[in-house]
Amino acid sequence: MATSDTKLRQAKPKDKPYRIADEKGLYLEVRPNGSKYWRHKYRFQGKEKRISHGVYPEVSLAAARNARDEARRLLREDIDPSQYRQTTKAQGEANAQNTFAAVSDEWYAKQLPNWAESTAKKRRALINNDLLPWLGKRPIADLDTHDLLGVLQRIESRKAIDTAHNARQVLNQIFRYAKQTRKVTSNPATDLAGAIQTKPAVHRPAITEPEEFGRLLAAIDTYSGTFPIQILLKLCPLLFQRPGEMAAMRWDEIDFESAIWHVPADTMKMKEAHDVPLPEIAVELLEALHPLTGNREFAFPNARKPTSHATPATINKALRKLGVDTQTQHCAHGFRASARTIMDEVLGFRVEWIEQQLAHKVRDSLGRAYNRTKHLPQRKEMMQAWADYLDTLRGSRGCDD
Repeated sequence: MATSDTKLRQAKPKDKPYRIADEKGLYLEVRPNGSKYWRHKYRFQGKEKRISHGVYPEVSLAAARNARDEARRLLREDIDPSQYRQTTKAQGEANAQNTFAAVSDEWYAKQLPNWAESTAKKRRALINNDLLPWLGKRPIADLDTHDLLGVLQRIESRKAIDTAHNARQVLNQIFRYAKQTRKVTSNPATDLAGAIQTKPAVHRPAITEPEEFGRLLAAIDTYSGTFPIQILLKLCPLLFQRPGEMAAMRWDEIDFESAIWHVPADTMKMKEAHDVPLPEIAVELLEALHPLTGNREFAFPNARKPTSHATPATINKALRKLGVDTQTQHCAHGFRASARTIMDEVLGFRVEWIEQQLAHKVRDSLGRAYNRTKHLPQRKEMMQAWADYLDTLRGSRGCDD
């Protein structure tokens, strides 16, 4: 028989605990000290069990009945209410510990060994400045797509479109890691695609017309900066590697006997080792530089930090000193586009050789990535032919031409 709220309020303590029954296994246990506890008796898999539903009157009769009915619903689904409550509590505690800040730090530490120093600094700054202030203290499992979109829109509102897209990528990677480590069950960042303004295309300026490129080469020969930067600037069109890789060249990576620059994986953007054949003129330039910086780790030391290497920006700075507009005419990264275009369209070299020389992902007919030494003999011949061609352009296209 169901009890009433009046009966419960008027219940007095006795020398021993006693029960006031309600319905469907629910009862109130009255203790000698006057405390009144809701209990629910049920059977699960043939065993009698009990679960607590709180203290009366903080938990009213109606609330206790609702809790009992929810427990009975779980039983109909073959779920033990007591075990479900323990699991839910444990999950809540885990969620409280797994804040977005904690998980993003964990993800960052995992990725750090794979990043260049500059990339690590950019990621840390983006997380600290644009994500943590609004997401950091919240359990990562509680965040949804709408929460993440609000953060991106805040960045977008200040016209930082590149940063907004970078933030979306970082959020996707953090939540993917959280899902992999079972901190969340789904990745809400996957639905952010297309939610913010399209990222404007960035075209790095590059000279791809041979005659004009010849004038640039002739101008480079007139550069009057420090000798290491003179050599660095002359090597850029010859080897056309990424500016960061060029500036970070180490002497122990240069095999003068084989005329190969062995670029280690930790220097490369794609984190895969790369072999760069050195044409004769490149070897001569490095041999000329060696007496000056060969006793140091880096071929092109940083003028302010001799134990470090020159920055990629040094190359653009040198170009600007020659009167080249690095925003509209040609930039340090542009040497790659120059080589890619001229070697293909003018000299007719096989595209896969050029792409591999650029350290782009190149796959064979079976879809396998070429290794670092693939086509090395052919690439050696190509690089020498490229150097000879540049020498022709330089000689026939002077600065005053």
